[in-house]
Amino acid sequence: MARPLGPVRLKRTNPLTLVLGGALCIFILWFILGQSTSDFSATRKAAAASHPLSPPTSPFRKSTSTGGKSKPPPVVHYNLNNVTITHNPVENRENVLILTPMVRFYQEYWDNLMKLTYPHELITLGFILPKNKEGNAATTDLQKQIAKTQKSGPERDRFKSIIILRQDFEPPIPSQDEVERHKMQNQKARRAAMAKARNSLLFTTLGPSTSWVLWLDADIIETPPTLIQDLARHDKPLVAPNCFQRYYNEDTKSMDERPYDFNNWQDSPTAQDLASKMGPDDILLEGYKDMATYRALMAYMHKPEDDLHQEVPLDGVGGTALLVKADVHRDGAMFPAFPFYHLIETEGFAKMAKRLGWQATGLPNYKVYHYNE
Repeated sequence: MARPLGPVRLKRTNPLTLVLGGALCIFILWFILGQSTSDFSATRKAAAASHPLSPPTSPFRKSTSTGGKSKPPPVVHYNLNNVTITHNPVENRENVLILTPMVRFYQEYWDNLMKLTYPHELITLGFILPKNKEGNAATTDLQKQIAKTQKSGPERDRFKSIIILRQDFEPPIPSQDEVERHKMQNQKARRAAMAKARNSLLFTTLGPSTSWVLWLDADIIETPPTLIQDLARHDKPLVAPNCFQRYYNEDTKSMDERPYDFNNWQDSPTAQDLASKMGPDDILLEGYKDMATYRALMAYMHKPEDDLHQEVPLDGVGGTALLVKADVHRDGAMFPAFPFYHLIETEGFAKMAKRLGWQATGLPNYKVYHYNE
């Protein structure tokens, strides 16, 4: 017969055990909450490069040497299969490289850049400027704004890293005034130099963690704040908005706007016939009455009543504003500084990308605005 159990006596807990248990609970709560509310500074520190030889798109912070000896360069492994390039880059924390060839500094350009709503801690800026008087002045103005943003501005406005390059060749034309820049006789030399500058900037700054490259000219002074997200949502290898220019219309005595970038186009039989009769070093140019190509220009496809995100296929693109998947550049698509199928610079880039299997897309109703001199 079973005997009934007597009263149970609990062993007294050691106070030291209670203290250790409480400390452990506090540590676990701090760890969980700290991870979920990590601030911008922690994100930037984690993404920082550990050595000057690390990819330029990562911010570099000098490490303290021990015993007067510098630490050896690290061996770093990158798995490009882990770099995502998606239609939702903000959610997937994708790094964007904004590249700008610059001759003159426009405050409106920088102000517009600061208004972009894409997380600045995921943006690297890259600039290339000529080594002449005008380029020196632009560099000085640019550095003032960079210092203001990166040092004394709010942390949310600071960019992941900023790279400034100076060209190692002279500009082919002395003046950068709009009228002089667009003279037909100056185009081949001018655009070949532009292609060299773009390639130098691209090859120096493209890092293994870069998902998107946004080419944005220094005289683009007005874009939607959601420019990067809006273009990326199309999930296209190359996507170009329509570039317009605001001006004062003397006929209507009011502000108006007009198309500006004529390098976004669909090819035509006339242009192909012209090219077939050209010499190997000749190039086709768009927007000049002395070389009528009869291409379909995206500049004239704009219809305010149509869908803002309407897509059209393109055979040529401009560089005023152009979002490119980084894989397109990694595949070898660059800006030819030589006649490539009778095309050069950005238009040649679109042709080269297409030869590699990447199709360019245009958004005729999505507009950005160019500075009006």
